[in-house]
Amino acid sequence: MNFRIRKSMLAVAVSGLLAAPLAQATNGYFMPGYSTKNKGLAGAGAALSQDAMAAAVNPAGMAFVERRVDLGLSIFSPSPRSYTVTGNPSGFPGTFGLAPGEVESENDYFLLPHGAYNHVLNDTTTLGIAVYGNGGMNTEYKPTASNPNGTFGAGTAGINLEQMFFNFNGSYKLNPKHALGASIIIVGQRFRAMGLENFAPFSTDPNNLSGNINSLSWGYGAKIGYQGEVAEGVRVGISYQSKMNMDEFSEYAGLFAEAGDFDIPSTYTLGVSFDVGQSGVIVADYQRINYSDVASISNPISNLTGTGNPPSGGCAQGVVANCLGGSNGAGFGWEDIGIFKIGYQWNAANMDWRVGYSHSDQPIPESEVLFNILAPAVNQDHISFGLTKDVGKTQEFNFSLIHALNNDVTGPNVLEAPGQQTVKLEMSQWDIQAGWAWKF
Repeated sequence: MNFRIRKSMLAVAVSGLLAAPLAQATNGYFMPGYSTKNKGLAGAGAALSQDAMAAAVNPAGMAFVERRVDLGLSIFSPSPRSYTVTGNPSGFPGTFGLAPGEVESENDYFLLPHGAYNHVLNDTTTLGIAVYGNGGMNTEYKPTASNPNGTFGAGTAGINLEQMFFNFNGSYKLNPKHALGASIIIVGQRFRAMGLENFAPFSTDPNNLSGNINSLSWGYGAKIGYQGEVAEGVRVGISYQSKMNMDEFSEYAGLFAEAGDFDIPSTYTLGVSFDVGQSGVIVADYQRINYSDVASISNPISNLTGTGNPPSGGCAQGVVANCLGGSNGAGFGWEDIGIFKIGYQWNAANMDWRVGYSHSDQPIPESEVLFNILAPAVNQDHISFGLTKDVGKTQEFNFSLIHALNNDVTGPNVLEAPGQQTVKLEMSQWDIQAGWAWKF
């Protein structure tokens, strides 16, 4: 296969990625893993790189990956994805009651492709590109017979967030067992919200709050990493991804804090892998996602009400900075999370087999459930399975399955009278991914 053919395959993959809707919502809104092999290990792999997509976890690992192209396609199903309101609205002046009952989001299936190429320049240096969706969020709650006005009283309510990463990476071997790597990352993201018009009194810019066209935003950041064998059969990996500085969503300057700012938070990952027997390996990662980097994600809803702890003036008390879209505007109230991932890989019957498990902190506090009806990313536990089958000497088939166990978070409707209503968020997920690779 010549270079022109390889370049054409990668171009097709990139075109497919740009056309695909994203709807991941796993560790907050970050994916648990990226490549098919990585997902089979529940996302662990900072210390064990096995394909060209590994740069999404740790670019240093590309030094130990052969020249290859990886293409893959995921079918993602976040279902059920719902909220349940218990208790009737009080009807008191100044409250914002919700209709009682359970409402499930539309759109249960999504396709998400990825593509990557690793080019080995010489014995010490590689260059490559990986294109993938970092994650995202999609909800669409339509009016029901018991609630004809919709979730927030303005018809169909929901959001759609899509993110696409273009990871241009390179690695350098310090010696045969240790390497450094770095990536320049360009990110495109798109967002749309609907059904939020009744929050206009809490917004600095009601015309750019809800129901506008898809808003586009571009930004950039970087990723650095180290991977090396520190003892016989024992490898470690460390990677850090910077905060991605993004353009504002100008069409939603009255929704997100800082006039539409929606940067992507920084992350870091620590990993280790141990060889077990002749063909087995155990991998384990700890990842930290710093949602507090981004005001529109981490600011609490109490910035609207002024009822935080300690109490402070909120939008309702005339503090404009705390209104939606303000310099300290209310957001989703997500907290930083840590994720522990562990996986086991072994070879049997001429195939590599994988299983994995991951557990994360809960990003959504009970006090923040109201706005997170739009983004019910409550899952904490994932179990995974995967396999690789060589096809001849230069190709391979990869498969993975991840199940995010059903989880829920229940808390008060903080815009109602105390004790009047509770909101339960619930979601489980399935992710089935298949990939094909060419090795040169």
